[in-house]
Amino acid sequence: MNYFILTYAVYLTVSILLTIWVAKVLFNNGRIFLVDIFHGNAPLADSVNKLLVVGFYLVNIGYMCLVLKETNTIKSTQEVIEVLSYKIGTIILILGAMHFFNVVVFFKLRNKAQLVKGEKANVVFVQPK
Repeated sequence: MNYFILTYAVYLTVSILLTIWVAKVLFNNGRIFLVDIFHGNAPLADSVNKLLVVGFYLVNIGYMCLVLKETNTIKSTQEVIEVLSYKIGTIILILGAMHFFNVVVFFKLRNKAQLVKGEKANVVFVQPK
């Protein structure tokens, strides 16, 4: 049995499925923040949301491809599991970091949008006489 092919197949399958799952969660739950950030402009929020998901896929799948190659020997099922745990663990940490980064950016943008909205509410328009 070629343990390298088994390792690559399992690694890519699990990593891609995890990336798709996280992207769907971010896409579905991030929309409400983006709509708020863009002051109710749902088409703009949806467009930005789709662009964020595309970028998320590109970064994660690109990284997966870069670290696919395994230079050490894999001679047993135990080594397959050890290599997979390292590689998949790294992907999970990267997905978590990207998720955290997205949440921080959304909250900062939302706070900024709330400040702008509050400033607009405090503006008094005076009619000329």
